[in-house]
Amino acid sequence: MPSLAELHAREEARFLETHPRSRELAERARAHLFEGVPMHWMRKWPGGFPVFVREAKGARFVDVDGHEYVDFCLGDTGAMTGHAPEPTLRAVADQSARGITLMLPSEDALSVSEELTRRFRVSAWQFALTATDANRFSIRLARHLTGRSLVLVFNWCYHGTVDETFATLGEDGRVGARSGNLGPPVDPAVTTRVVEFNDVDGLGRALADGRVALVLTEPALTNVGIVHPEPGFHDALRELTRRHGTLLAIDETHTICCGPGGYTAAHGLEPDIVTIGKPIAGGIPAAAYGFSAEMAARLAGTIELEDVDVGGVGGTLAANALSLAAMRATLGEVLTEEAFERMIPLAERWTDGVQAGIDESGLPWHVTRLGCRAEYLFGPERPRTGAEAHAAGNVALERYLHLYALNRGILLTPFHNMALMSPATTEADVDLHTEVFRAAVSELARS
Repeated sequence: MPSLAELHAREEARFLETHPRSRELAERARAHLFEGVPMHWMRKWPGGFPVFVREAKGARFVDVDGHEYVDFCLGDTGAMTGHAPEPTLRAVADQSARGITLMLPSEDALSVSEELTRRFRVSAWQFALTATDANRFSIRLARHLTGRSLVLVFNWCYHGTVDETFATLGEDGRVGARSGNLGPPVDPAVTTRVVEFNDVDGLGRALADGRVALVLTEPALTNVGIVHPEPGFHDALRELTRRHGTLLAIDETHTICCGPGGYTAAHGLEPDIVTIGKPIAGGIPAAAYGFSAEMAARLAGTIELEDVDVGGVGGTLAANALSLAAMRATLGEVLTEEAFERMIPLAERWTDGVQAGIDESGLPWHVTRLGCRAEYLFGPERPRTGAEAHAAGNVALERYLHLYALNRGILLTPFHNMALMSPATTEADVDLHTEVFRAAVSELARS
């Protein structure tokens, strides 16, 4: 039987043959785009070059060679709403005709902040353009408020391109730069402490000396493979941060998949800060970060009026009128309770289909789900830490499976084996993935 390398070579040959226009554009792109792509990580798509998109609508897109795909990547959550949702399009068209950015508030800012308060139960909001900025600004404000310099994150987390979060634990237990960390400004151990997710004892030790300003975490890890919190973990996290005077920020950018108020609302968490970006404006760049009433009261009046524009928090285009109009429409009419009532069962169906394929093949893998998001890893047990999830990855297997799916009209997230459901995703879309996944793993099992 063919080996994994031979299977991959077969799929790559098929991809090259069936995507001549994308290949032509990719070759042309090398003249004026660094390494042929407009964003460096687009090199990670399988097949030798990314497919070039002609149009996208709902849960599907069409490339320049005329191939249609079911999109389970959905912009790695940025298009979780589905592509080009009608309410967002109407709001964007209306607002763009009335002004895009002004550095002045619009009435939409009030409506969006009221809706975010209802969903996440923190009551004082600010806006940014990306979740990276929301996290970065939250770290600055936490340091300002506490007078402490250190940040704590969990091993193999991801919170956007925030310098302090590109740190991992070495085998000796020391903090170091994450693999691939480009040009870190300082040794991450200077700014950051790292603890394994679900390690309550380690968390307690790391906070005990009172030097940590902020714990920044997803409520369940997602970017290294889904890692669920163990029973009692969040209660312990909240108790320990309060005991040691450390602020707690929950990054809901991916875990909004759990429902309209993310994991925070679904599980009754009580963070000091909530950050969120990506899907809340239907694909228009937008993000938000909100403070609890207690934190807002502590922070109020501590930033000099003379310094509000040069304090390292905010941006000229932050809270622009177009983003806020898109957020208002998306939160009010797209990412609704009713949408999640459709999306979560579809993710359950996807998970069941993948599990059936794994069982039939006899491969020692597992699949797990978080709300309307699901993912498989190449290990038999669900990981309880970021290190365990990272160890269950396999780049060669990922690239083969992603390319196999792409050649059969399915797009998965290139960074891991994640599928996300949108309000436009259908049971037929899910069942197509099940069929393709079963065929792919059946070939692997015989190799």
